[in-house]
Amino acid sequence: MAKKTKYYVVWQGRKTGVFTDWKECEAQIKGFDDARYKSFESIQEAEAAIQRNYWEFVAKKENNKPALTKEAPASIGRPIKNSIAVDAAWNTASGDMEYQGIYYATGERLFLQGPFKDATNNIGEFLAIVHALAYLQKKESDLPIYSDSRTAISWIRKKHANTKLELTPRNKPVFEMLQRAERWLATNSFSNKILKWETEYWGENPADFGRK
Repeated sequence: MAKKTKYYVVWQGRKTGVFTDWKECEAQIKGFDDARYKSFESIQEAEAAIQRNYWEFVAKKENNKPALTKEAPASIGRPIKNSIAVDAAWNTASGDMEYQGIYYATGERLFLQGPFKDATNNIGEFLAIVHALAYLQKKESDLPIYSDSRTAISWIRKKHANTKLELTPRNKPVFEMLQRAERWLATNSFSNKILKWETEYWGENPADFGRK
């Protein structure tokens, strides 16, 4: 079965426009401060989107979620709008990992890190939560943080990334980041709640990279 083509709109980057190849899109946004982009399923959607404002599509993301199969129980409810959502993306072919944090209420990207060589998705999810905690501490904010990774949330509670990844020259920077993250957790306190993003009921994590 042929791979389904995605269309990538770049509103803000080195070059703007519609791209049909992820690598070409990535070249416009990687390392570019406050890059703004989104993937679409059809060329018609992408061409219409480039003529409009980026924030329209980010803000409407929740309304564009696929239909859910069941209603969330009262114990889960709805996600808190005034929050930060974090997520990581891991390329199974290259082993590259990156992560980002999004302010859920507006869709504004607060930070984007990576890609990092020879990492894992769990490591990215863990680093993203710690990054969000440190970011909020500087802002003196007690906003909750959403992650869809139970593993990363458990690592945060233990203040230790229990990864089985082996250290190599290529991923040494990742291990250095893990050490700094664990040191931060050990030496800082925080009141922010770390909450599970319930994808089954709420749809995709707002910080999802949209490359599935």
